[in-house]
Amino acid sequence: MAPTKSPEPDSQKGRIFIVDDHPLVREWLATLINRQSDLMVCGDADNASDGLKLIATVKPHVAVVDISMQGGSGLELLKNIKAASPEVLVIVLSMHDEALYRERALRAGARGYVMKREATKRVLQAIRSVLGGKLYLSDNMAMLMAEKFVDGRPKTAGSVVERLSDRELEVFQLLGRGYSTRRIAEELHVSVKTIQAFCARIKEKLGLPSATELLRAATRWHDSQQER
Repeated sequence: MAPTKSPEPDSQKGRIFIVDDHPLVREWLATLINRQSDLMVCGDADNASDGLKLIATVKPHVAVVDISMQGGSGLELLKNIKAASPEVLVIVLSMHDEALYRERALRAGARGYVMKREATKRVLQAIRSVLGGKLYLSDNMAMLMAEKFVDGRPKTAGSVVERLSDRELEVFQLLGRGYSTRRIAEELHVSVKTIQAFCARIKEKLGLPSATELLRAATRWHDSQQER
């Protein structure tokens, strides 16, 4: 689907841009937002590259961004939006549990995090919260973040995947989807040697003895995320 933008933005409404590679999600979000008297969708894109370009052009107040897309990383898009359009407030909308991504997303510049399975009311709450100058966190997420900052560490042990950097996690995810190192290199626009270096670091961090075990671990993790 080609990226779109609204030709006649209404200056009295909060202007929202959507970046998600699922057409039905974009359609659902646009319908939900455009029904609100104080909000409107000013454009959308189905990939990170088009999203970044159009956000700079249409200058929305808020961008709602999927963190996991074909053809680009939502985390990298977050960082790029903050660099190119720092005035744009970004909300992450994701299928992934916030426990894995909450700090990564906030560090990358997000002002809110909403899981897709609970998004109908919460996405509107999140948009209005960030437009009002606040962060939007679920109650559970806010409690865990408060515990970490008060105690200096989280109350519970995190997933081993939390040891990975943002880029390493992205490579791990793509391995779990069944991508070859060459395809991952093409997806991330880097060399095969760079991906091989990432894989070596991931194996070391996760204590995996071989590339076969790395692939098995990535596949198991990917499958577990789909079941959430």
